[in-house]
Amino acid sequence: MVIDVHGIELYWDEVGEGEPLLWLHGGMGCGADWQYLFKEPPAGFRLIAPDLRGHGASTNPSATFTFRQCAHDIHALLRHLKLPRVKAIGLSGGGIVLLHMATAEPASVESMVVVSAPPCFPEQARAAQRQFSESTLGPAEMERMRARHTHGEPQIQRLFAMVHEMADTYDDVNFTPPYLATITADTLIVFGDRDPLYPVSLAFELQRAIPRSYLWVVPNGGHGPVFGDRAPQFTSTALAFLRGEWR
Repeated sequence: MVIDVHGIELYWDEVGEGEPLLWLHGGMGCGADWQYLFKEPPAGFRLIAPDLRGHGASTNPSATFTFRQCAHDIHALLRHLKLPRVKAIGLSGGGIVLLHMATAEPASVESMVVVSAPPCFPEQARAAQRQFSESTLGPAEMERMRARHTHGEPQIQRLFAMVHEMADTYDDVNFTPPYLATITADTLIVFGDRDPLYPVSLAFELQRAIPRSYLWVVPNGGHGPVFGDRAPQFTSTALAFLRGEWR
């Protein structure tokens, strides 16, 4: 499904039945990446999986990208769907979008699971962003990239440029404690203690600043430590949190 919003065509998919669950993929990914976590749509949830602007089947004619603008896009999608309040999971860049959503319109997010999303980009992340290239990903991941993004090679090259530009941008990902303190959503923060981009100390900063937050540090976990063998534990824990069973 596609809607026109803020100068782009925003694509999204919906699977399953039940209460709305927003899934926001990471940078260079797409909405369908939920399938790397869930073998099938999670029981009791209507999974809403958009492609962020410039990713997947969504367009981005202006070629500009900020996580803040993505949050505005997703809020527009939720208004289109007549969903004033949702539960959500956001991975990496999708988690940053969720932080923008939960600070810009706190009432719109009831509860959220934020995975490997920092309050700011440390220098080690900026160094990786500056050097990011096709060789960083390797042939197999580049093949998956070409399958994910339906607008061809110019779209993929624009995504690489997007990452390079993040290295010298400081106002988009800059969640200070007073800003994070406005979040009203129950928040589960998931971080790997071996994340090469974001030191686990950033997770503690988030947990201290977000009022109703909880921290799960994944031992020996890298960036996005929720896939592969770790997926079953993550999905069961995340869904229990979102259902309120953890209380």
